[in-house]
Amino acid sequence: MKKPQNNYAFIDSQNLNLSIRDQGWVLDFRKFRQYLHGKYGATKAFLFIGYVYENQGLYTNLQKAGYILVFKPTLKLPSGKAKGNVDAELVLHAMIEYQNYDKALIVTGDGDFYCLLDYLAKNDKLLKLMIPNKNSFSSLFRKMMPHIVFMNNLRSRLEYHKGSEQ
Repeated sequence: MKKPQNNYAFIDSQNLNLSIRDQGWVLDFRKFRQYLHGKYGATKAFLFIGYVYENQGLYTNLQKAGYILVFKPTLKLPSGKAKGNVDAELVLHAMIEYQNYDKALIVTGDGDFYCLLDYLAKNDKLLKLMIPNKNSFSSLFRKMMPHIVFMNNLRSRLEYHKGSEQ
């Protein structure tokens, strides 16, 4: 009998959210969590996200959907937008959890994660690099093509529709 997979997903939420919205749709995070578990055996899904006090309802819903949230304090930019770069936290948690998972699924198109992906691949711990938008991602990742899956064709499965619980 085949041992069940114990893979972990590490998700750059800002890159994921903006990349999907740039394609004209909104991701249903509940469906996405189920997809990660069913398709990739992701027993845990760490979602790295900037913390904004007013977003408590969003954070609660994401946790109810099965995500482990890792918050980054945010700064208010002069434009009024919040800025919180989660790169260091994602890399750190992937390494803290290294002994606990079989393979890692990294969700981002941001080339700042290349060193982590390269290390995981060389140590046979990289399951997949899931890139939200095949038309917009770091060219550093071209070397990783065998590990890459794109989300562009997942709209029909993972799109959020008003009225469905997020």
